[in-house]
Amino acid sequence: MRILGIDPGSRLTGYGCIDFSAGRMVRVTHGTLRLSNTGGRAVIALGTRLASIFEGINGLIRELRPGVIVVERVFFAKNAVSALKLGEARGVAVLCGAIAGMEIVEYSPTEIKSVVTGYGRADKKMVARAVTQLLGCDGFETADASDALAVAMCHAYKTAGSVGASKDLAAAFAPQKRTRNMPLAKAMGVCR
Repeated sequence: MRILGIDPGSRLTGYGCIDFSAGRMVRVTHGTLRLSNTGGRAVIALGTRLASIFEGINGLIRELRPGVIVVERVFFAKNAVSALKLGEARGVAVLCGAIAGMEIVEYSPTEIKSVVTGYGRADKKMVARAVTQLLGCDGFETADASDALAVAMCHAYKTAGSVGASKDLAAAFAPQKRTRNMPLAKAMGVCR
């Protein structure tokens, strides 16, 4: 199964794609859709940025042909305006999946962090470290890209929810025994 994870944002939208088969996760690609000027302040109109997200995600769907799109749920924003912009970016990602006729799944940031690192309040560095070690990536241009891979990995883990699949996942990632609720990173020795 090919999984496309999206970490939506109105200035930076991360994406990460993995293949998940026979209990193994393999990174296909990851990156960031940059939607503001290089200084980070969003001087580009919101409508234009949302159109860029739409075009970017549709391009990824056409190129990668994922079976499912997984989007991080809006959980926290600094203020109401930020929350609305984040919700609009998230809505565009969901719309892209719906137009393509794909299965769309959502997870909260806490759930994603718990699955990948074992700690629901892990910071972005901890998530990136776990993703790096679990997928063998060289590093990330932005935290949004590593977060998007974590989103995809969370879905792979949740998909492997049956006892048999969890055993396959454990065998693929860890030399030690792994219980059904053990985070991926703990099984790999990333987090103790």
